[in-house]
Amino acid sequence: MAEQLGFDLPSRTALGRDAFFVSPANAVALAMIDGWESWAGGKLVLTGPESAGKTHLAHVWAEMSGARIVAARDLTEAEVPALARGHVAVEDVPQIAGDPQAETALFHLHNLVLAEGHRILFTGEASVAQWGLSLPDLKSRLQGTTAAVLEAPDDALLSALLVKLFADRQLSPKPEVIPYLVGRMDRSFAGAIALVERLDAASLAQKRPITRQLAAQVLDNLPEGA
Repeated sequence: MAEQLGFDLPSRTALGRDAFFVSPANAVALAMIDGWESWAGGKLVLTGPESAGKTHLAHVWAEMSGARIVAARDLTEAEVPALARGHVAVEDVPQIAGDPQAETALFHLHNLVLAEGHRILFTGEASVAQWGLSLPDLKSRLQGTTAAVLEAPDDALLSALLVKLFADRQLSPKPEVIPYLVGRMDRSFAGAIALVERLDAASLAQKRPITRQLAAQVLDNLPEGA
C-alpha cells in the first residue's frame, strides 16, 4: 500500500457533537451543556484553556437549542433586541474587558435575553474574576453565574484531539505517531494545534508521510517553550 503524503488541502474543523471526544477532562462541562434547559438563572459560563473546546461546545449547544453565536467583540447595542429574541452564545468575553460600550451592550443583552425567557452562554479563558471586566453590574452578574470548566487534557483527550486535528487537515499519520507524540509533546490544546501544523508543514516541505521519524524531527526542532 502506498504511503500517504501530505497535500496542501484546506483544514476543515469539525464542530458537531459526534466530533467531540468525551473524557474526564470535559465530561462535567458537556453534561452541563446537555442540561441547558435547566441552567440556574437561565445562563452558564464556559471556561477553559485556549483551544480547550469552548467554541466546539458552543456550537454543540447552538445545534441543540437553536441559539445564535456571536463574538463578544462584534456585539453592538443595536443588535441586542434582535439577538434577545432567542438563545445566545457569546464567545470570548474577556476580549471586551475595559471597553465601556461593548461591556454595556453585553450587560443589556444579558438582561434582555433572560427577561424574554431564553438562555445565554458566555465563554472565556480562566475564571470570570480574571476576565478584567470593568462594568460593575456586568461583572457581578457573570461572577454569580454557574461555571462549567474544561480541564487540561488527559492522555485520552490529547490523543483524540490529535486524531481530530490530523483529520481536519485530511491527514492520516502512521498508527504509532499519536502515542509517540502524546508522551513527548507540550500537554496543552494550543500545543497540540501548533504541533500538528508543524508536522503538516514538514510533511509538505519534505514530501514525506507523517511517521514517528518525522515526528521526532519536528519535536527536536520546536522552539523553546513551544
